[in-house]
Amino acid sequence: MAARTICIVTGTRAEYGLLYWLMREVQDDPDLELQVVATGMHLSPEFGLTYQEIEDDGFEIDEKVEMLTSSDSPVGIAKSMGLGTIGFADALQRLDPDVLVLLGDRFEILSVAQAALVARIPIAHIAGGEATKGLIDDPIRHALTKLSHYHFVSADPFRTRVIQMGEHPDRTFTVGAPGLDNLRRMDLLDRDELEQSIDFELGEKSCIVTYHPVTLSEGSPAVPFEELLAALDEFEDLRIIFTKSNSDTEGRVINRMIDDYVQNHPERSCAFTSLGQRRYLSALHSVDAVVGNSSSGITEAPAVPVPTVNLGDRQGGRLRAESIIDCEENRKHIRDALRQTLSSKFREKIQGVTSPYGDGRTSPRIKAKLKDVPLGEDVLKKGFYDLNGQ
Repeated sequence: MAARTICIVTGTRAEYGLLYWLMREVQDDPDLELQVVATGMHLSPEFGLTYQEIEDDGFEIDEKVEMLTSSDSPVGIAKSMGLGTIGFADALQRLDPDVLVLLGDRFEILSVAQAALVARIPIAHIAGGEATKGLIDDPIRHALTKLSHYHFVSADPFRTRVIQMGEHPDRTFTVGAPGLDNLRRMDLLDRDELEQSIDFELGEKSCIVTYHPVTLSEGSPAVPFEELLAALDEFEDLRIIFTKSNSDTEGRVINRMIDDYVQNHPERSCAFTSLGQRRYLSALHSVDAVVGNSSSGITEAPAVPVPTVNLGDRQGGRLRAESIIDCEENRKHIRDALRQTLSSKFREKIQGVTSPYGDGRTSPRIKAKLKDVPLGEDVLKKGFYDLNGQ
């Protein structure tokens, strides 16, 4: 009997980090054949050509689908999505996988799903049912849910949401968040090794800052990000590691501001297009706070635990641990929240906090389901599951 082919698509460094252990689980299973497709930011010199990290980890990339234009405007993003759909139509025809695995809520992944739909390829979607307010990611995530045939969600409340959208309970599985697998299984750097690796001393107090544009908000993301930088200026002894924005609408605006800030404050700040999963997770264990609006501050940081200052509404629909402080995007609220997270009292308070996103054994659960779930025509013919069971 031929091995079942599992095609996994990744378009960003962060997404690859979440998929790594699932890719390893599939690759190591003799009854499965892994196919890897790299797209989006992985293929962009501006974002570090991070497809090379995938290859360095021992994975063969079966297809590379170029789709990013040189513009991060709304028109540029829409054109990138069109290019992606065209490229994936060809790639999926060549690969012809038994099942396609997609994660999350980004525009690159919507392009893949559209091509798979008309190619009659079953889709397994990871991280449905969650919510990110004020972003195009939110409707994209829900669209991916309706385009998909199997659903792997990170917590029971998200499973309920997926079922409310008409997806069948028998095809919707609570497995936890894959990002926690890295914290449990990856060999991380200690503080000295991390400082040598990034050529930066963390000092007495330090933080990681990651900020992404809120794509459905009016106005430039430069305004709230300037408020964040102004708040950071009030902590003169705080060492700052910036990780740059993804290729979201106007993400380059944020990245230019980061570069300017580091140039003006080289003694206490540094910036990286991509730290990579190992260095990023090692940094979570070494810094005193996570600041910004990235999902890692909501999902992975509480599992360390390290405090999170979460800005604005971007992560408003996600479950919360006690280590997270939500604040408005103005310098006063950010300053006050950061001061609280850096206090020894708050650090003591959050000891023993656990993440609401599972136990770090997500990837084996997904792999086991991918081996056994039915495929074929009956799966492709989706019905709408009403809450009354009809």
